[in-house]
Amino acid sequence: MVMLLERDIKTKEVLGWKGLHLFHFSESTCSQKTRIFLRLKGLSWESHHINLAKKEQLKPFFMGINPRGLVPVLIHDGKVIIESNDILQYLEASFPNPPLIPSRDSERVSELLKAEDDLHLDIRALTMRFVFPSFLAKRSEKDIASYESSGSGSVQGVEDPQRKREAKFWRDMNTHGGITNAQTKRAYEQFKAALNQFETKLAHHTHLAGEDMSLVDIAWYIYCRRLLDAGYALTTHHPRVSSWFDRLHAIPHFREEVPGGGLLGVVTLLLHAVQKMKGETLEQVSA
Repeated sequence: MVMLLERDIKTKEVLGWKGLHLFHFSESTCSQKTRIFLRLKGLSWESHHINLAKKEQLKPFFMGINPRGLVPVLIHDGKVIIESNDILQYLEASFPNPPLIPSRDSERVSELLKAEDDLHLDIRALTMRFVFPSFLAKRSEKDIASYESSGSGSVQGVEDPQRKREAKFWRDMNTHGGITNAQTKRAYEQFKAALNQFETKLAHHTHLAGEDMSLVDIAWYIYCRRLLDAGYALTTHHPRVSSWFDRLHAIPHFREEVPGGGLLGVVTLLLHAVQKMKGETLEQVSA
């Protein structure tokens, strides 16, 4: 579990905060996952919205809390936990009812969460190409350099290698003028393979890790929603997964934490229209 040490944190005031505090962004997949989890648990928490579109995550205040510059971040009675799955497993241990990691499925849930986490950069790549226009998604070299020099640079007392991976992702976008076809195809195939496994699982079970709803369902609901936004043909490729998604989408705690439409929805529709004319939709690039 990635719980920061005091020496990792430069914004020391948060170490004295009481109760549950969440730093999050409305459109962040990991933030959406965390907010759904909190609602299903019935927990009260204080919201600290970090607008990634305005690059608020790069400001010294937030970099002083999370040296990785990522949301979400949970603060619970002065303890600072980063990385969404670690946050949710911490919350499950601290607030076990209602259970969202069923004890009989805990090992399976942990395996599936690890596999989901391994796809984080892939969902980001598809988002940056098919949901957000590249001119909005890119970071300048100045922003990247600021990121590299801000915060403590350490996680759990040691130099954090993930910062280099983050900086490389954004520099690669600048070098290649956005997300490449190769990145797109790789991400597409990764998700298709994972969802094919769930398609088979759902022939015999109600939820992705078994009969009970779990954290895995929350995580993959968010991924499926983002894939749909990117133009992935979920119903065509995985009809059982599509039906499972529709059941969860009918639950307000899920649906309401993943805002749709609005200005971003209009921008995405326009982006897709242009990509369709050019033969560059997700399905076309990945064919």
